[in-house]
Amino acid sequence: MEVLEFLDNSGSVMVKRVPDAGPAEIKWGAQLTVRESQEAVFFKDGHIVEIFKAGRYMLETMNIPLIGKWVTSFGYGPDSPFRAEVYFVSKKLFTNLKWGTQEPILFRDTDLKMVRVRSFGIFSIQIADARTFVNQIVGTIGLYRDEDIAGYLRNIIVSKLSTVLGNTFKTVLDMPSSLDQISAAVGEAIRNDLLNIGLTLHDFYVNSVSVPEEVQKMVDERSRMSAIGNMDEFMKYKMAMSIENVALNEGTGGQTMGAGMGLGMGFMMPQIVQQTMAAAVTPNPAAVTGQQTASPIEKLKELKSLLDLGILTQTEFEQKKIKLLELI
Repeated sequence: MEVLEFLDNSGSVMVKRVPDAGPAEIKWGAQLTVRESQEAVFFKDGHIVEIFKAGRYMLETMNIPLIGKWVTSFGYGPDSPFRAEVYFVSKKLFTNLKWGTQEPILFRDTDLKMVRVRSFGIFSIQIADARTFVNQIVGTIGLYRDEDIAGYLRNIIVSKLSTVLGNTFKTVLDMPSSLDQISAAVGEAIRNDLLNIGLTLHDFYVNSVSVPEEVQKMVDERSRMSAIGNMDEFMKYKMAMSIENVALNEGTGGQTMGAGMGLGMGFMMPQIVQQTMAAAVTPNPAAVTGQQTASPIEKLKELKSLLDLGILTQTEFEQKKIKLLELI
């Protein structure tokens, strides 16, 4: 007599067939033991005849020990024609399954235009319908683990995630604060797809939504500009600091001259900054009337001098330079 049972020490086996190799010739009277965390799908002659819950059962097949084998050997040789096999299906919760976007998702952002977005997270599943899962997913595979279905489920998740992000958000700047909302929406979107293959979704989490490094730098720069606030007040502050640095850098014998230079620059700087910045961003009326005016190259040189004095930052200089180069 045979005793059929299966214990999973790895915790990753979803379905195990017994016998896993060789002819499927379970003998009549075999004792089947099913644990609380399992179900056993009994196949006989290629059909599911019963699904056993937790307990001990005696299986009835046409493979009667010794006698049946001796009789069938005359017509079929050493192998019995009466096939019988059991699939042990784990009903436990398969947790901490990871998903992620192997390729970035193209997202149309209202602030940053086209952005490539990556996302990662975890989810947990459980086999709800053993018959459906064995017939549609496992088939005749002798051993089926959670890692075998993880790739298929990741493709479903990424597809639903793309739809949720496109229909729900206008900018990636709103996504980090809405991870719970994204998790709930994507989880609900994939729930029916999992039910169709005999699985139920226990939980689903989006752990992060990220953008490429160059886009992150743009976001950081935008945050920095927002923190500055009033640009006019900021420019006055930087100009005052530049004057103070010039005075402090003079030697002991030239303190009077340094103070004089600082005082002179204090009178001149507002006019220089105002004229240069206005010329860089607004068209000159003289250009409209045909009168000769400063070229973009000359204006660029003036901006460079402000950069060297520390009045303009490198970022501000680059922004103005781009506008001037468009005029060339």
